[in-house]
Amino acid sequence: MGLIGTLEYISDMMSGSHKFKKKKKQFQTVELKVRMDCDGCELKVKKALSSLSGVKSVEINRKEQKVTVTGYVEANKVLKKAKSTGKKSEIWPYVPYNLVAQPYAAAAYDKKAPPGYVRRVENPTIGTISTFEDPAYVTMFSDDNPNACSIM
Repeated sequence: MGLIGTLEYISDMMSGSHKFKKKKKQFQTVELKVRMDCDGCELKVKKALSSLSGVKSVEINRKEQKVTVTGYVEANKVLKKAKSTGKKSEIWPYVPYNLVAQPYAAAAYDKKAPPGYVRRVENPTIGTISTFEDPAYVTMFSDDNPNACSIM
């Protein structure tokens, strides 16, 4: 803690305001997918999101249906404001394909995803064989089975 930090701490202690100090919002980028068909839709969304306190910039890519809001904001408040325009809105549901663990779950492919993106999947269905309970298959590759397949 530097001199300024120490002085602020002592000042807070003396004034008693340290108990009621508001948690500061962090500077962040919030990406949304918002359904926009025309210039009017785009303007309506931009105007609504720009009116939020703490917003520093609003960028819209109508081709990808993507809205990027930067500033001292909370994602849930930005999403709520976008929905208040009457447009279908959600947190940006895609991640770049090259950041996805391979093999990628086929169920997560989305034809509406922009080029190079795939739908974000929290619990992919990869590795479901580990939940398969047939002992013949489970012990086939086991170290306890002397006839098990081994790869060196």
